[in-house]
Amino acid sequence: MPPASRSRPAVVVFAAVRDEERDLREAVASVLEQDYPGPLVVALAVGPSRDRTAELADEVAQHDPRVVVVPNPTGLTPQGLNLAVRAGIAALPSSVYLVRTDGHARLPQGYVRTAVEVLERTGADNVGGMMVPVGSGGLQEAVARAMSHPVGLGGGRFHTGGVEGEGETVYLGAFRRATFARVGGYDEHWTRAQDWELNLRLRESGGVVWFTPRLRVEYRPRSSWRALASQFFRTGQWRREVVSRYPATASPRYLAPPVAVAAMALAVVVALVGLLAGVPALLAALVVPGAYLVGVLVAAVVAGRGLRARAAWRFPAVLVVMHVCWGAGFLRGGAGRSR
Repeated sequence: MPPASRSRPAVVVFAAVRDEERDLREAVASVLEQDYPGPLVVALAVGPSRDRTAELADEVAQHDPRVVVVPNPTGLTPQGLNLAVRAGIAALPSSVYLVRTDGHARLPQGYVRTAVEVLERTGADNVGGMMVPVGSGGLQEAVARAMSHPVGLGGGRFHTGGVEGEGETVYLGAFRRATFARVGGYDEHWTRAQDWELNLRLRESGGVVWFTPRLRVEYRPRSSWRALASQFFRTGQWRREVVSRYPATASPRYLAPPVAVAAMALAVVVALVGLLAGVPALLAALVVPGAYLVGVLVAAVVAGRGLRARAAWRFPAVLVVMHVCWGAGFLRGGAGRSR
């Protein structure tokens, strides 16, 4: 346990990890190397993995008493996060703040210190910043640009940046322990969108979610087309679950992809009927997907400025995959039943 004589409030940094052999050591090291002048522990809830994640987590814990490891039998994210918080509090009962990290996130130097400073300066209940996608290959670079531009994910300050102030949700988050306990932690129904749902409950209970661009965490996007398509399809499914549970949260940003996918699918069906029935006029319906593709190409030219050639030629296809898979997942729904 860290010494209790430090000058700043005690902090638990927590994460749910699974299949993180490649990045776990650096992720934990980035926390242990923080310049925070107060007691700190790192609590890891380790899910069943196909690699050496559990072994590496135990090794790190053996070498530094500030690291606490607890099993997460379900392997699911919200269950793991709640387990990690409880384990961290048990190891550091005096903790005042809870800071979430991730198994492949590298917290920049000063992250915890800044998070605590902003929590205390603003009186907010949850403080967070930006997810900064960084790619190392052509596809990853294209995905990173799409995820940090409104044409890809439709805005949101934790994706695209903006001025500091109250927000709807933030990336990762640094919580007051008392507020986290008051709202009941993460709802374990939400295997995705658990951050957004927790922040919604926090705001509805009178709490404040605060965005600051000073907190920036690198994120490594998916590196294959299949993984990218799967990620956005499942994200769309869970957004449908959110809108079903909380209808008031439906907005043009969330509804645009499923409306576009439905319109294009209907247009293709109408055109096929026209072709088979010998009604050429119905082929005019193809103007709908045609207009979408032209719009994507124009947006890709504008948003893709500065990309290297290996990423630039992939960029329009990345936008289409993100939009269409997200919209199709939303239309498909069923995320809450697929656990």
